This record gives sequence, structure tokens and C-alpha cells, in this order.
Amino acid sequence: MSEPSAPVRASWHSGGDSEKSVGWMSVFFWSALVGVTILMLISGYSAFTGANRINLHYAFLGGLSGFGATALGAVVAVVLRDIAARTQDIMLGFAAGMMLAASSFSLILPGIEAAQSICNNKLLAACVVVLGLGLGVALMIGLERFVPHEHLESGRKGPEAQRFNRVWLFVLAITLHNLPEGMAIGVSFANGDMKVGLPLTTAIAIQDIPEGLAVALALRVTGISALRAALIAVGSGLMEPLGAVVGLGISTSFALGYPVALGLAAGAMIFVVSHEVIPETHRNGHETPATLGLMMGFGVMMFLDTALG
Repeated sequence: MSEPSAPVRASWHSGGDSEKSVGWMSVFFWSALVGVTILMLISGYSAFTGANRINLHYAFLGGLSGFGATALGAVVAVVLRDIAARTQDIMLGFAAGMMLAASSFSLILPGIEAAQSICNNKLLAACVVVLGLGLGVALMIGLERFVPHEHLESGRKGPEAQRFNRVWLFVLAITLHNLPEGMAIGVSFANGDMKVGLPLTTAIAIQDIPEGLAVALALRVTGISALRAALIAVGSGLMEPLGAVVGLGISTSFALGYPVALGLAAGAMIFVVSHEVIPETHRNGHETPATLGLMMGFGVMMFLDTALG
């Protein structure tokens, strides 16, 4: 049997390298997912067994306020009927801007500050948050690569199918973002100081209203009914009370996990904004309105974080 030609051998080697790459990424993704899940379970258990009961009560109520604000935004989306594509792209841009600002002011900077208070070293604190950023990006890449996004036999069909897949990644990012928001609420009530907990909870709850609206509107784009889109958006807010309990547990048991988790959420949001949301808002020729929406969302979230947080 003759030896295969050079191009054929190259293709064989290329296919093998590609399979190895996918294999390593799969292992990394599932390892990170298992690690995050274990961290959450341990932290939740610590909150119920080691935290002050009054502080646990305040933290859970704070998380419920974030959930209620998300639900309020989702209910508003039910009232809105015919939404133009331009308006949809502006709203997605607005939510993207809020996600970018939240990544910077609500997650990365507090994460570095929290890590520095633990490590007493600026360089090490930055490395801790960068580790979280890397985990967040790895999780999103893994979800994009290993979670089915298209039909097995027919593949993606038409532009609406493309938007459908991207919107669900956007919803996933918002849901992931709600978890560390709830964690931040839980940590803010760890010492029972209402002067710390109430302003932060207020800021997060206010920005959860447009987030719930944006999620419901984004789902409407895929053809889902207004009621079902609102219910899914409300469900994304359930991560906040869960995150509040986890955050309280982290603050009482595994302090270094808090800045890592903040970095993880920031990495996931920045990745999705750049990889999915911005390209989606520019797909229909609404680049300028969408960018203005993004800048407005960034400004609103920055104001809320600095003035109320």
C-alpha cells in the first residue's frame, strides 16, 4: 500500500492535533465547572452552619430584593409588544454596557481589593483575580463548544437561528452574572453592618431592573412568547438569593474564594459582550444606536456603582 501524500499526512496530523486540543479544553471546562460547584456547596453549607442567623436572614432578604427587581424588569417586557429590531439592539447594547461597567466596578476592582486585604500583596491580589478571569473565560468557551448550539442533522437555519443561539449565551451570561451579584450582597451583610449592606443591595437591585427587561426582550427576539420570555428572565434572577447565601458562607469559611468568584463572573461577562453581544447588536446595521446604548448602559452602571455602592 502506497504512502499517503504530504497534504494527506498533514491533514491527518492536523485532525489529531485538533482532537487533542478539544480533549484538553473539555477536561479543563468540566474540571472548572466541578470546582465551582464544589465551592458553592461548601460555601452554602458554611453559611447555614457557621454564619450568624440574623446576618443570614439579612443576606437572603437582600438576595430576594435583587430577584424581585429582575422580576419587575421581566414583567415590564410583557407589556411591550411589537419591538423594532433597532430598539432590540439598543437594549442589548445598554445591557452590554452595564455588564462591562459591572465587570470593572462591581467585580474586578472589589475582587482585587478583597484579595489584597487577604494576601497583603498587590501583585498576588491581581493574580488571584486574573485566575478568576481565566476560569470565567474557560467556562464560557466550554459552554459554547460543548453545549449543543445547532441541530444535529439540519444545522443552523437562517439569521434568526444565529440570533437564537447567541441570545441564549447572553441569557446564560446574565444568569452567571447574577450569582456573584448575590454573593456580593451576602458578603456585604457578613458583619451585620446595614450601612454597608443596604447601599450595595440598592445599587444591585436598581440595575437588575433593566437586566431583567433586557433578558426578556432578548428572548422575545427568538420567537418565544412574551409570558414565557418573562418567566425565563425571572428565573435568571433566582441566582441572586442563592449567591447571597454562598457569599455569606465564603466570607465565613473560604475568603480567597470570593475574589476568585468575582473575577470568574467578570471574565464570563467580558467574553460574552465581546464575542456575542456586540457582534449581535451590529448585525442588522444599527452600529451607532447600539454603541450609544452601550455607552449609556456603561454610564448608568458606573454611576450606580460609585454613587450607591
